[in-house]
Amino acid sequence: MTSPALRKIALGLFVAPLALGLAACGDKAAESEAPVASEALATVAPPEGTEWASVISKTEDGGYRMGNPDAPIKLVEYGALSCSHCALFAEESFADLRDNYVKSGRVSYEIRFFMLNPYDFSATMLATCGSDEAVIPLAEQFWAWQPNMFENLQSAGEEKLQQIGAMPRDKQFAALAEASGMTDFFASRGISKEQGAQCLAKTETAQALADQTDAAGKEKNITGTPTFFINGANVGSMEWKPLEAKLQQAGAR
Repeated sequence: MTSPALRKIALGLFVAPLALGLAACGDKAAESEAPVASEALATVAPPEGTEWASVISKTEDGGYRMGNPDAPIKLVEYGALSCSHCALFAEESFADLRDNYVKSGRVSYEIRFFMLNPYDFSATMLATCGSDEAVIPLAEQFWAWQPNMFENLQSAGEEKLQQIGAMPRDKQFAALAEASGMTDFFASRGISKEQGAQCLAKTETAQALADQTDAAGKEKNITGTPTFFINGANVGSMEWKPLEAKLQQAGAR
């Protein structure tokens, strides 16, 4: 959040019953030990005519996974599109993670979206508005564009955001997307304004995202983003290099 005024207004906007103010970008949950492999794992060939990095699908847990669904090392990130720490991690990690780990078939990467504030609702509803295959690429591009969102919100001003907060619930997410520049961002990447408006009007989608976040907090002790799991072990929040070391420790070396 770029200012106390924006944060106050954001928390006043409609979200499904969830104490979003308790979650914060960069908070750390309780950590557990990452798996350790005594030997390097063998690479796994992808299906003929494809590569693992192009295999993206939605998971039963509501996340989006890139790579070999049977990879022996499963990396899961609980991340938020408004989180600056997530954006920095994406900038540092994505090409290396994709090319040197996911493509080997030894590591899969799954993003599970965690709602920190109303901006995350609008951004996630748009990022997931198209095909499942587009979600991870759109998330990576959004993180790179993220500073523009906050600049646009600052320019919109407190009065505009207060007006959005007074709108009917099914209108707020679209209005927030428009004020923040998200509508144009996603429109330039294949989610038309009409398509985006239809997705943003679905309060049931927002409720599902809120429920998913609430469950992650209660069941996985997620208190902030990014939080990483390797094969079910919560390894905490960290930058790419120490996380890469844990992947190598698990056998991706």
